[in-house]
Amino acid sequence: MPQKNNETLEHKLDRLIEAVARLAPRQTPEPDFDAADCFVWAADPGELEPVRRVNRVDIRLIKGVDRVRDILVDNTERFAAGLPANNVLLWGARGMGKSSLVKAAHARINAAHADGKSPLKLIEIHREDIDTLPKLMSLLKQAPYRFVLFCDDLSFDHDDTSYKSLKAALDGGVEGRPANVIFYATSNRRHLLPRDMIENERSTAINPSEAVEEKVSLSDRFGLWLGFHKCSQDEYLEMVVGYVRYHELEIDPETLRAEALEWATTRGSRSGRVAWQFTQDLAGRLGQPLKD
Repeated sequence: MPQKNNETLEHKLDRLIEAVARLAPRQTPEPDFDAADCFVWAADPGELEPVRRVNRVDIRLIKGVDRVRDILVDNTERFAAGLPANNVLLWGARGMGKSSLVKAAHARINAAHADGKSPLKLIEIHREDIDTLPKLMSLLKQAPYRFVLFCDDLSFDHDDTSYKSLKAALDGGVEGRPANVIFYATSNRRHLLPRDMIENERSTAINPSEAVEEKVSLSDRFGLWLGFHKCSQDEYLEMVVGYVRYHELEIDPETLRAEALEWATTRGSRSGRVAWQFTQDLAGRLGQPLKD
C-alpha cells in the first residue's frame, strides 16, 4: 500500500512539473537573417517570419512618381552603404505606389550587389504591433545587417496612444534608434492623425497649441516626407502601357487607350492600382498569362 501511494505521489509531481514548464515563457529562437531578404514581424510570439516570395513589382513599372522614387532610392542606398539617412514617410493619394515603391527600392539596392549577398533586410511590422517596436529593435541592433522597418498604411485614431511608442523608437528613447535600423511608413495622412482628431484637441485642450503639437510632432520624426498625388490621364495611360509591354499583352494601341480610359471612368479614379487592375482584367480577357 505505501508503494502505491509513493507511485501516485511521483505521478502527481511529474504532472506538476509539466504544468509549471508550460507556464514558463517560451524561449524565442534566434532569428535566422540568412533565411530571406524580407521578414514579417510576428509580435506574438516575438519572431521574424521569413518571406521567400515577396509581392512586389519592378521599380521601372512605377510611373508618375519619378522625383520621389529617386529620393527614396538615394536615401536607401546611403543607408545600405552605412552612411547617414533619414526615416521616411510616404504619404498621399491611394493606389499611387507608396508601398510598392518601398519594396521595389529594397529589391533594387540588393540587386546591385554582384556577390549575391543581401546587405539590406526589409521587415514589415503591422500597425497594431507598433508598441512592440522596442522588442523588435533589441533583436536587430546586434545583427550584422542593416534593416528597413516598414509599416504600411500607418495611422492613429482617437484614444490610440501607441503613437508614443513610435515616437520613442524613432528618436526619442534613451538608447535611440539603432544605427543599423531605419523606419519607412506609408499613410494617406501627412500627420498620421485624422483631421477631426487634431481639431478636437484644439477645441478641448487647456493649451490647444501644446495638445496638437504633442500628436503632430510624430510626423516630424520622419526626416523625409514624400508626397504622392493623384495622377493625370497621361500618367495613368503611361502606367497601363508600361504594364502591357512588360507582360507582353497583344492589343492594338488605340483599343488599349479606349478600354483603359473607360475602365478608369467606371472606377471614378486614376492611379497605379487602377492601372494594374485593368491590366489583370485585360490579360484575363485576352487569355494571356501574366509574368511572375
